[in-house]
Amino acid sequence: MMSSVLNFRDSEKTDREGKQARSSIVQGSSIASSSKMELALAHPALKAFMCGSLSGTCSTLLFQPLDLVKTRLQTMQNNRKPGAPKVGMMTVLIQVVRTENFLALWKGVSPSFVRCIPGVGIYFSTFYCLKQHFIQDVRGPNAGEAVLLGAGARSVAGVCMLPVTVVKTRFESGRYNYLSVMGALKSMCKTEGTRALFSGLPATLLRDAPFSGIYVMFYSQTKRSLPQEVSSSPIAPLVNFGCGVVAGVLASLATQPADVVKTHIQVSSAHWTTKHAVGFIYKEHGLSGFFRGAVPRSLRRTLMAAMAWTVYEQLMARMGLKS
Repeated sequence: MMSSVLNFRDSEKTDREGKQARSSIVQGSSIASSSKMELALAHPALKAFMCGSLSGTCSTLLFQPLDLVKTRLQTMQNNRKPGAPKVGMMTVLIQVVRTENFLALWKGVSPSFVRCIPGVGIYFSTFYCLKQHFIQDVRGPNAGEAVLLGAGARSVAGVCMLPVTVVKTRFESGRYNYLSVMGALKSMCKTEGTRALFSGLPATLLRDAPFSGIYVMFYSQTKRSLPQEVSSSPIAPLVNFGCGVVAGVLASLATQPADVVKTHIQVSSAHWTTKHAVGFIYKEHGLSGFFRGAVPRSLRRTLMAAMAWTVYEQLMARMGLKS
């Protein structure tokens, strides 16, 4: 009798646990379904922001070492003695690993994340909104419209994220011992004033707006010239990436001088103007000084932009939106 009662109680307990487990599964499924429903009902611009942020995260993490090498190359030329041999990309790369450590190649990745995750999201959401409002052609923007779309979206993102860009550049230069992004921002405000947070704004816009405009123009026009069957084939992501690489190389080379000027202004604690920075670089290093760090920057910007656009377009397609 006692064993029957115990068996009955065990059976009752098992039933209760089974019901609770099933209830938890149902609730979990309900929450997941609710999340998917909320994502599906989200505004297209918000979806574009999310897709852009995710693509920016992937590309930033992969290519941060190239950005650090580019910044070191551009700032090292100030300390190079006349007649000293030029320092190349691989020399700087090896020097960083030897004198610091391998992970030092990702120095500045924190401000890069703080800048790129929302920054790329702002860029793509702004780009999407501008395109929806001003471009009527179903085939996409023409060359002139593409330049304006890219430049407009990049200008908005560049102004919004400039303080973090300044901090990132200083982190990568190796001249400042900031411990965190917030600590750097507070230190700059305290010692140099809030003006330092927006140093290099003209040079940044002169670099970023043309880069994005040129990039979007070449990228969109190259894709537009492809046969429809290629764009809808399984190799479309690879083709998009290839188009992005071509566009990135051309855009990087065209905007390299502005990038060198921007780096000099942001790394210096003095309040340089764009005119003073241009004069200093030309006087000390000639025309070649404006193309210092062109190789690592071209590699990074090209690969980052190509990956960001490829990931963004694939994610937007999965959400049923035309990028």
